Amino acid sequence: MPWAGRGNTGKETDQVDQDVQQPALDGLTVRPARRRKRTAKAEPLHTPAPDLPIAQVVLDVQATHLGGTFDYLVDARQDKRAQPGVPVRVHFGSQRVTGIIWDRRPSSQVPVSALRYLEQILSPHVVVSDSMREDIASIASAYGGTEANVLRMAVPPRVAKVDREQGLVAGQPRLASDLDWVAALDASVRRAEEGLADAYPDLTRLGEALEGTGFSSWVVGLLPGPGQRWSMTAWVLARALLDGRSAICVLPDMRQVARLSAALQALGMRPFSPDTAAGTGQAAPGWTGDFAILGSSMPPADRYRAYLAVACGQVRCVIGLRAAMYAPVEGPALFALMDDASYQYADGKMPYANARGVLRLRARAHGGVFMALGQSRSVRSQWECGPDALEVGSGVTGPAGELVPARAGLADRMPWVRWLNRDELMRLADATVGARVPHTAVAVLTKALNSGPVLLSIPQDGVGETMSCAFCHRQARCRRCTGPLQVTGGNAAPRCAWCGAPAVDWVCPGCGKTRMRAIRVGAAGTARELQLLFRNVPIVISSASQPRGIVETIEDRPALVIATPGSEPRVRPGADGNEGAGYRAVAILDAWTSLYSQGVDASLDTLTAWMRVAGLCLPRSDGGQVLILGETFPLLAQSLMTWNPSLLARAELDDRRQMGFPPACAAATVWGRRDAVMQVLQEAGALDGDYALLETAEGEVPATLGPVPIAPPKTLSNRILVQTADRVRALVRVPPVRRDEMALRLKASQAKYVAGRGRGELHFHVDPKDLT
Repeated sequence: MPWAGRGNTGKETDQVDQDVQQPALDGLTVRPARRRKRTAKAEPLHTPAPDLPIAQVVLDVQATHLGGTFDYLVDARQDKRAQPGVPVRVHFGSQRVTGIIWDRRPSSQVPVSALRYLEQILSPHVVVSDSMREDIASIASAYGGTEANVLRMAVPPRVAKVDREQGLVAGQPRLASDLDWVAALDASVRRAEEGLADAYPDLTRLGEALEGTGFSSWVVGLLPGPGQRWSMTAWVLARALLDGRSAICVLPDMRQVARLSAALQALGMRPFSPDTAAGTGQAAPGWTGDFAILGSSMPPADRYRAYLAVACGQVRCVIGLRAAMYAPVEGPALFALMDDASYQYADGKMPYANARGVLRLRARAHGGVFMALGQSRSVRSQWECGPDALEVGSGVTGPAGELVPARAGLADRMPWVRWLNRDELMRLADATVGARVPHTAVAVLTKALNSGPVLLSIPQDGVGETMSCAFCHRQARCRRCTGPLQVTGGNAAPRCAWCGAPAVDWVCPGCGKTRMRAIRVGAAGTARELQLLFRNVPIVISSASQPRGIVETIEDRPALVIATPGSEPRVRPGADGNEGAGYRAVAILDAWTSLYSQGVDASLDTLTAWMRVAGLCLPRSDGGQVLILGETFPLLAQSLMTWNPSLLARAELDDRRQMGFPPACAAATVWGRRDAVMQVLQEAGALDGDYALLETAEGEVPATLGPVPIAPPKTLSNRILVQTADRVRALVRVPPVRRDEMALRLKASQAKYVAGRGRGELHFHVDPKDLT
């Protein structure tokens, strides 16, 4: 080869360069090498926008220490489309991530030479409005998270074909265009209001709050009877729309969403759906409607389309599951939810925001109306209706007005509720005392089956375990904090599930005995047992764990329906079209299981389920009866028999004031690896700082309960199981006025731990549903 050595002259080198050829295989044509021409100076690829060239972007990065906004340059070609609230794609380190433009600024604290440009504008729509961005920032601050944590819950994933649909935002609400429909809706609302006026003497106060201006909070008790809860809720939503407000209503499950949807359609409102007439001649049909449904279980395209319709103002009423609490409504809207103590209302990811707190916070920020509806009442609602309620800075809780049905209105709608416990059966001289379904109950149910269906409500399928007294069967509780005792495994001594204290020298406060035993409860085989008592009667089983699953509706004819809580079928109207069709009798089996339910809200959750079941029964004037079979807390049975849930809620609140439990205080659970949990508690001042002690009615007590060992998560892989062997949980309690401060402290401590390359598991949850 003619390669030149170091001693070659320049002339020889030129000759060598001319002879150099690109190697090629035999038989292929050799092409001469081409040289790229170099220009003196490359033209710039981007030009900054003339006005507000800096875009502050919230990225889809969930780490707590990376919360906040990041600055990017806006190209002049993107200036009009790069508006605040628009989704974008950017470079973040070596990755490409999505985000939301949070704001536009004229300058940045970071040198311009170190900034990157926005890579792509993903949507022509503003998916997060100005007020929605303020709401998200407030929610993140109240629950100790970041804006990115809330955004991944609030904004559904983008679907490109929905952005390209024609006519999606071209429509407007019928309230602004169809005067005939508005008049028809107003007439339907007035008729419904006339039917409710006799049961709610103070209904005009609620109407004035919806018509007026300024923030107000309400706790509304709902009537018994088939369809009563949905009629009242539909009336509230339609009345808010007619008064010029947008409206949101959050419900625990999709079955209840479907019931409310049917009630709204009965008033004349149409769900958000394809409009075939508007879609004629278009590539995709238009979508119109008066109310939209939002839920995380919906198909991605349907959820994103409904979200955009609300964000663009095409739809002003939203109902749905937990995801509906982030619906982008504007102005002084109505923010309502059903059964505010339901466990479904807590987000499963950081910052674990609760629907009740989020809706009330947004209502206060918008100057709107917050409403907690339900046949039962939570302890927090009872506290808010009392004189000791305090307005927390973030607005997640505070004083509220009360609207409950009058006793005269209840008498016409309530069934006859009877508690067949041991004492009552002995008074009736029933020889089957102690049976699961005593003879007195069999006689009542048999008579009811002659005219229609009968419902038997049983506890949830499955097996649970708790400790109780071996003699009087009272649930065994901790003497330190009244938490339930449980055995963690093997032959270990029972410990408290809340504070972790061992049950040393335990004595039953009821009978004075010292022996405990494990009680196992379940509902399997109920149908086989009842076949022997009710022969030749059709039996319908409705449960998520059964092969047939949940039965939605049944015919209005004799049948025995066995259902678990939340799976009760609705009775379809008969041939006469009777909309008030319901069960002729309802029996609550195994009421004694309420004595062993764990959780700080166990009794209230039981009452909520019982009142929902009793509300499906016909009134006493039509022969409707509700039977409570078995032993239970007297106050629990009395609350159901009188349809007065405040009796139980008031007693629970008094107990929590004495013990220093929410809502008398604010609480947060911290869990993860022991060293990480202890570090966060120390830095937040919960061990020996200003959060160490809590003032209660019984005096000062330690504010921190635990840490208590907890089991590894079920989704954990085996290769990292060793790292979580020492996994614990602790409960931090502070006065209500220091709730927001506690959330910020825990957030700062967690961010410091993660930024310091802490690799242990670490989480916290403000305002948890349960303390276990």
